Amino acid sequence: MRPEKATIIEDLRNQLNASPFLLIVDYTGMTVEHFSKLRGKLAESGAECHVVKNSMLRRTIKELDWPELSECLAGQNAMVTGPKDICSAAKVVKNFKAEFTKPEFRGGILDRSLLSVDQIVQLADLPSREVLQAQLLGLLMSPATKLVRVLSEPAASLARLLKAKGEKDGGGEE
Repeated sequence: MRPEKATIIEDLRNQLNASPFLLIVDYTGMTVEHFSKLRGKLAESGAECHVVKNSMLRRTIKELDWPELSECLAGQNAMVTGPKDICSAAKVVKNFKAEFTKPEFRGGILDRSLLSVDQIVQLADLPSREVLQAQLLGLLMSPATKLVRVLSEPAASLARLLKAKGEKDGGGEE
């Protein structure tokens, strides 16, 4: 293997090892301007988009012992990777596609498991990580809030009863 190819494969290996996910998108027919906008929007969400040769990506995936993506690796493809959130990256690509009709999802890998196009779209439709965390916190807090309400109700009822009795007794003596 030529030294240039070895360097490219080493760079790909480093990018894939640093990312829990890999999305393959077909960018056929996109203009340079649109592709630059897509890269910018992905960068805002913490992801990166790189054009790679299919053969280099195929070889790197095989070396890493990741699931085979051969059926996805045909034509003009780019790979989307990032350090953490696949949902935000998929959402950016999906929203960009709605606006410009390109790029198309081809497939992907999440934590060394294959993803179909439908699964990627489902991930893109999920709320953001912060919203999911807030929903989870609400679910966790709900039983505690109800318990406090139930435990404090007898004391509150007694206080209301004593107040009403005091007002009745106090109102009759005047």
